[in-house]
Amino acid sequence: MILYAVIMETIDAEKDAEVLDVHKAYLAKYIEEGKIFAKGPFTDHSGGLMIYNTASEEEARELVENDPVIKEKSRKYTIKEWRSTIEI
Repeated sequence: MILYAVIMETIDAEKDAEVLDVHKAYLAKYIEEGKIFAKGPFTDHSGGLMIYNTASEEEARELVENDPVIKEKSRKYTIKEWRSTIEI
């Protein structure tokens, strides 16, 4: 199974705190739709990781680029195609 791992690095902590609730609400829709396999913050507060279960990298990238933390430039991201060895 091909998934898309997204590392989001916080670059503006103050702005990030302001948009955090909107960011969580945005993600909730895609969790419900099954397009987000896993998500969570790094324990050092430097950002977070999300694993997208989408049909293509383009779809995952579109979801990421419409995330409020990216649109508000409080985080930057790196996306990598990732192959899960766990069957779901």
